[in-house]
Amino acid sequence: MTVRPTFTTILLVRHGTTATTGSILPGRAPGLHLSEMGQAQASELAERIKEMPRKPTAIFTSPLERAKETALPIAKALRLRPLIDRGLLECDFGTWTGKKLATLSRRAEWRAVQSAPSTFRFPEGESFSEMQQRIWSSLERLAKRHRNRTIVVVSHADPIKAAVTYAQGVPLDLFQRTVISPCSLSAITFTDSTPIVLCVNNTGSLKGLGPS
Repeated sequence: MTVRPTFTTILLVRHGTTATTGSILPGRAPGLHLSEMGQAQASELAERIKEMPRKPTAIFTSPLERAKETALPIAKALRLRPLIDRGLLECDFGTWTGKKLATLSRRAEWRAVQSAPSTFRFPEGESFSEMQQRIWSSLERLAKRHRNRTIVVVSHADPIKAAVTYAQGVPLDLFQRTVISPCSLSAITFTDSTPIVLCVNNTGSLKGLGPS
């Protein structure tokens, strides 16, 4: 009996721009919504995903408002219902939540955040290692549930960055060298052997996206 290989593709979408993108570390604080630019980005991305030859069959989102608002136009374009998954949450930044990035970058610990993240835990929050394990376990779970399908996952910059670099075999201490822009799309195909990274930080056409 021939066993067919499994190819499950997960489209990792970072939420769109908010009023504090690039200036504040919002973390899991509630009440942060997409800006007008972010709403436009989400609508544009929905059209790009809709053009894909292999249409997604499910969409999952972080429970934070900015992620759910990004998922909504995508779900509408695909005629799907977005499902909440807490495994897709932003990193828990603990007492750093809501702080200005300009202020945090002057702290002595900032060097570890940028150059040795595997050694760092946010005060009263999550470590980068825990975040990476959480997001990867969540993606593996969703991939198994949707075998040989394409699904959309709406999350946040650091979890997506951690997942993409893990799939590539990049050490966690180097994951900060990868950029995940607002409303960008990164794609990983889960197979029976090894994950395949199809694209990272894509903001262009998705018509030709797929394993070669």
